[in-house]
Amino acid sequence: MEKLQGFKFWRETLQSARYVLAPMVEQSELAWRLLSRRHGAQLCYTPMLHAQVFLRDANYRRENLYNEVSPEDRPLITQFCANDPEVFVQAALLAQDYCDAIDLNLGCPQMIAKRGHYGVFLQDEWELLERMIKLANEKLSVPVTCKIRVFPEVEKTVKYAKMLEKAGCQLLTVHGRTKDQKGALTGVASWEHIKAVREAVNIPVFANGNIQHLSDVLHCMEETGVQGVMSAEGNLHNPALFEGRSPPVWEMAEEYLEVVQKHPPCTLSYVRAHLFKLWHHTLQIHQDLREELAKAKNLAGIEEVNRQLKQRCQEEMAKEESERYHTGLPLPHWICQPYVRPVPKDPGRENGQKALEVKAVSMKRALEDSDSPNDSLSKNKQKKKARNPHKNFCPELKPKYIKCEQCGNPKGNKCVFNLCRGCCKKKAYKEVADCPSHGLRFKTKAQKQGSSGAGSRQINGSSSVQTEPCATVPDHPAAQALA
Repeated sequence: MEKLQGFKFWRETLQSARYVLAPMVEQSELAWRLLSRRHGAQLCYTPMLHAQVFLRDANYRRENLYNEVSPEDRPLITQFCANDPEVFVQAALLAQDYCDAIDLNLGCPQMIAKRGHYGVFLQDEWELLERMIKLANEKLSVPVTCKIRVFPEVEKTVKYAKMLEKAGCQLLTVHGRTKDQKGALTGVASWEHIKAVREAVNIPVFANGNIQHLSDVLHCMEETGVQGVMSAEGNLHNPALFEGRSPPVWEMAEEYLEVVQKHPPCTLSYVRAHLFKLWHHTLQIHQDLREELAKAKNLAGIEEVNRQLKQRCQEEMAKEESERYHTGLPLPHWICQPYVRPVPKDPGRENGQKALEVKAVSMKRALEDSDSPNDSLSKNKQKKKARNPHKNFCPELKPKYIKCEQCGNPKGNKCVFNLCRGCCKKKAYKEVADCPSHGLRFKTKAQKQGSSGAGSRQINGSSSVQTEPCATVPDHPAAQALA
């Protein structure tokens, strides 16, 4: 069967999908995809899967893809993160029969992606990406697509997109934010970059960013000319976004829980996370039920929390306008609506005085001239300090360890060879020696084997004395020492 490409692939396989559910780790699982499809999503992505883990772990494959197969869940694109062409392709070969295309994640900006060297942290390695896309395009029976973030420069973003197209990418999703636009610094996505990419390439383009209502979807398509629009966070707070509706949150919650029961198994933490998103604004008011939702041990417990929240909201709806909670939201808190991140505090002025200038890069770190010693620590270290006030993070004050003579790791305090355990084990094995400090007993074991061998020879007589040495001649150092 011919592998479809470009616009033909989008029109026939993806059925000209315009409303797209984004790949979201632990959030775009089967139950949520099916709920979103009921309410207007025409194409869905799986959560991002780690190619290396997918390749080596059969349980990971079953739990994240093979067990989540449903005829209602098509068209579907499986997304991988990877940084090795062979690993990416081998993982994709195991997944291609369960989806309509394979997507390479080049947009994840999180710290875990930086440590794992994938996602947006590959966007400067064009030769590597070209090899990955080319190999996948050659080996796979389904098309390969990419999801990217933009560079600050429009021209560089366009070159980047054209390089991926030339390598074999058949559809491109462009998130109009840069690598550094995340968390408190998320800001506004640039539709200008997306429009420039759309005009420069000859493959379908999806836009991602600034989508909170159906009106945003239509405006984005009109302004950028893209074939489709992808929603992530907007969809999590309102699964009916693509329908142009803002239903009561309990309506969406009840429907989602119904889908979860029809399509098990679904990890409870995923279900809980979705309800935290759906009920976000209401849980700011009913914080006791936030705790109950966090502690729920099963679906029945979650359903009970949902029932109580619904009841409280309906009681509030029956009250006069003046008696209701006033949250400052455009809609009542029990209506599905987007969550708007608070704007970072303006470092320019505070109480009429000029404040210290703050660089965006140092938002998570202490600034200058802090009075508190904890202000110079990261949030993670501050948490550790709170648990253990005596914990020391100063490199100068940390205890100095004597280094292993061979590898530089800390040596064992009482090691007979003055080595770390790894080096000591190799040396003790080679020399058939003991090291009580590291619990190594090669010499003792060899002596025991020698004495037991001698005893058996005396019992069995002269015939066994002639034959047994032949059976104890391996190259093991202990055997040589006994000989």
